[in-house]
Amino acid sequence: MIRKFILPLFLLFSIVSFAQNGSASPYSFFGVGDVKFKGTHEISAMGGVAILPDSIHINLQNPASYASIKLSTFTIGGTFNATKFNSNTANEKAQRSSLDYLAVALPMKKFGLSFGLIPYSTVGYKVKTEDVANNISKQYTGDGGLNKAFLGLGYQITPRLSIGTELAYNFGRIETNNIRYLLTAQKNGSQETNVSEMSGLTINFGAMYNAKVNKNTNFYSAITFTPQSNLSSNNQRDIFSIRYVDDFTSIPIDYLDTQTSKTTIKLPSKYSFGVGLGQSKKWLVGSEVTFQGSNTFSNRLSVANNVKYENAVKYSLGGFYIPNYNSFTSYFKKVTYRGGFRYENTGLVINDESIKDYAFTGGVGLPLGGTFSNLNLGVEIGRRGTAKANLVEENYVNVMISLSLNDKWFVKRKYD
Repeated sequence: MIRKFILPLFLLFSIVSFAQNGSASPYSFFGVGDVKFKGTHEISAMGGVAILPDSIHINLQNPASYASIKLSTFTIGGTFNATKFNSNTANEKAQRSSLDYLAVALPMKKFGLSFGLIPYSTVGYKVKTEDVANNISKQYTGDGGLNKAFLGLGYQITPRLSIGTELAYNFGRIETNNIRYLLTAQKNGSQETNVSEMSGLTINFGAMYNAKVNKNTNFYSAITFTPQSNLSSNNQRDIFSIRYVDDFTSIPIDYLDTQTSKTTIKLPSKYSFGVGLGQSKKWLVGSEVTFQGSNTFSNRLSVANNVKYENAVKYSLGGFYIPNYNSFTSYFKKVTYRGGFRYENTGLVINDESIKDYAFTGGVGLPLGGTFSNLNLGVEIGRRGTAKANLVEENYVNVMISLSLNDKWFVKRKYD
């Protein structure tokens, strides 16, 4: 059994082991960073449609789905990202890899329990500008992010209706650096370092319902609701004089000031609703819409005058097709083929331009011989932001790989 998983595990960790900073985007400066988690890769490959009560895959977006798990399930996913940044003045490229989630789900008759860890958001950027007229160079860097450890429980009220709830503990650290120095031989200047340690609880509620339309077609629907919650942020700002070395590095010369504060970051409420039609173990077509309230947080210690927030909304459309999941003659007939599209207004407004994100998605689920486990491969090809108003347009490709491993645990022995 273990040998069947060696190659998929090697492929997964070869992607996620390069680096754990999952963002190179300048937009990750704002709020708690660039929100990377958009669902497990099986769902992301369908544009983010998360309406199916799956028995062998963990749906981390709706806790009601945990009640549908029939086997003990372990899942892990990672992404390799390649992005091209375009602005009115320059073009740059960046590559990143990241671990996206790690989770376990356990069936308990009408209940289902799930727990795990999700790197929820990430901060990672390096920006350099030069003011030749005033003989000054400015550099901005940031790293860190927010993680989520969660515990969820789903309950099957009837074979058609399930409900669930999930409690999460959010924690993380974000550090940003602003460096200014003179374009002279000595390169003397100043540096401001902001560090924020954040933590807080969130809760998520969900429900799923399905019904027969006819002999071969089912109707699926799902809703989720996440109330507004708070993060406590302990902040420290250090200002000191420096001598700039090279490649975003500097040598401190003298500390000028240190400030500490404690602030509250409000995470906005969010709810989603999705519907679809499909046939069990054969096909699914569905859509989902997610609404999020206006963000009320600023950047811990830094407030940008050209930034504001609005209500966010995301539209998803997608599905899957399995030619013959029980085929004995063709492996490719047992493969799950997925596709979708998503469009999102992120809620971030910079220089009066709403930052939007959209992507075409696709992927396959490859069965691992003789088991219900599978290796999932997916791709997202998308664009975020705009080059207008002195902003940055990001054209990205995300290559996703994940494992969903299934087995029977806690089986009582019949013979000693």
